[in-house]
Amino acid sequence: MQKIKVEDAVGAVLVHDMTQIIPGQSKSPRFRKGHIVRKEDIPVLLSMGKEHIYAWDQTPGLVHEDDAAQRLAQAVSGPGIELSSPKEGKVNLSATYDGLLYADPDGILTLNSLEYIVLATLHNHRPVTAGQKLAGTRVVPLMIEEKIVAEAERLAQTFPEPIIQVKKLKKWKVGVVTTGSEVYHGRIQDKFGPVVRNKITGWGSDVIGQTFADDDIVMIQERIREHLAAGAEMILVTGGMSVDPDDVTPTAVKEMGAELITYGSPVLPGSMFLLAYLDEVPVLGLPGCVMYSKTTVFDLVASRVLTGEHLTRREIAKLGHGGLCLECEVCTYPHCSFGK
Repeated sequence: MQKIKVEDAVGAVLVHDMTQIIPGQSKSPRFRKGHIVRKEDIPVLLSMGKEHIYAWDQTPGLVHEDDAAQRLAQAVSGPGIELSSPKEGKVNLSATYDGLLYADPDGILTLNSLEYIVLATLHNHRPVTAGQKLAGTRVVPLMIEEKIVAEAERLAQTFPEPIIQVKKLKKWKVGVVTTGSEVYHGRIQDKFGPVVRNKITGWGSDVIGQTFADDDIVMIQERIREHLAAGAEMILVTGGMSVDPDDVTPTAVKEMGAELITYGSPVLPGSMFLLAYLDEVPVLGLPGCVMYSKTTVFDLVASRVLTGEHLTRREIAKLGHGGLCLECEVCTYPHCSFGK
């Protein structure tokens, strides 16, 4: 610390809160720890009876916590992120539009492995809304070595994408094929269509049509081709996803020459889920749980597909960690552990 005359203190960094007492009105901190003294502060300090202050020794090569937090926030931020002004050494990162949060776990771990660096975020792939707080940055000491901040900035640039960003869900044309002899022949009412349509429109896309097929491989394939010919950019095939011999949806999709990413997922509800690609068109085979469960594997995967992400089998496998829905009586997703 340095003891400095107030008149010479412009630019100095306070090392403790300084309380101002106004008789009969208030007693509260007038200047906080870390405050950088300005010229206009000098009369106020003198009126508080402060002829000297104790300030941080301005050793070359040190960065104030506010500046460090600002630099960290800028280093990790990508599209869809806005930064707050530093406050008490912290900078908040918020969403500028609705979408899906992409917070790189490896990047977060790498930066937090540096001494004194703090980067805290919401969970990856969480649906977020404009204005929502997503992350915060700060450093532990009031002043930090510049080389540590510079190293954090360098490491942040080594990742192929920004460590924190919000991806918008694209507006896609979606075709729905509902399979099952019981629905096709009118024995029972279709329950899949309304649920799927509500979710798709809620994500900002359009259902361009729903068609029905018997438990017949050729018919299911014909219905898929009809949607493709109509311009569908995503195909949802509902029903026929179990291991029952009559459930032939996976076979129908595979025999069309699709790139099969997975048949099955480590998510409950939603283990009998299929993801494939016909050229660049994603085909999602939806199990029966989508009809009656509030949140399923469909919510976790479809939202990412709608950002344009081409999911791999590894990404599906990673859903197992957090893939157990507690099936709460009142669903609070995404404010819960599901899909995290």
